[in-house]
Amino acid sequence: MSEKAKRSYTLKVWRQRGPKDKGRFAQYQVSGISPDASFLEMLDVLNEELIKRGEPVIAFDSDCREGICGMCSCVINGQPHGPDNGSATCELHMRRFEDGSTITVEPFRARAFPPVKDLVVDRSAFDRIIASGGYVSINAGNAPDGNALAIGHDTSEKAMDAAACIGCGACVAACPNAAAMLFVSAKVSHLALLPQGQPERDARALAMSRTMDEAGFGNCSNEYECEAACPKEIKVSHIALLNREFLRASLK
Repeated sequence: MSEKAKRSYTLKVWRQRGPKDKGRFAQYQVSGISPDASFLEMLDVLNEELIKRGEPVIAFDSDCREGICGMCSCVINGQPHGPDNGSATCELHMRRFEDGSTITVEPFRARAFPPVKDLVVDRSAFDRIIASGGYVSINAGNAPDGNALAIGHDTSEKAMDAAACIGCGACVAACPNAAAMLFVSAKVSHLALLPQGQPERDARALAMSRTMDEAGFGNCSNEYECEAACPKEIKVSHIALLNREFLRASLK
């Protein structure tokens, strides 16, 4: 069989009619899948077949399909976003799976991410964390010239690395404690490193950490699973920075 030949798969997909439904795995057969098809395109093909059979389609989130928005969050064969490092579910292609193989697909599992339907979970806890302080609210006037404010190269690189977080929640799904420390640290870190974030630095660290705890996320125990699952490969070193920011603000 050539690499470009169509493939068939057995899918075990988590089906849950609503937040109060117990949920279960359902098994489906899909065939005629191009190895160049994305994982979400494969789910689209399956849903078209389910529509033809008069069965409920599988609910899953997606938007940009370019690894930017973070909506396409699934656990595939036990790994958030699937087997590829540094990529989201929408960037995963079916050539990563052997023809005839069985693929298990389920939603992110965390108390702070309650189920909505099938593969969709409510990640609005992240929105509440951002709303509590993940922004600069001071009146800064018009945008200054890009070179008017001197920022060291290393500092700007670290800030940009942290700002790359797309808020998908893979870090939470991968963590055995369902901690959101990598997400929160990325959001706190990129503003704490830049001059624009200094006026609200202490209030931001306290408010976002408090909102994270109130949302029901677990505690970090340095498992490093979050870094391994992050599609933007954000480093756990930002968590150390968050801890320093929180301690600094608390002592003040």
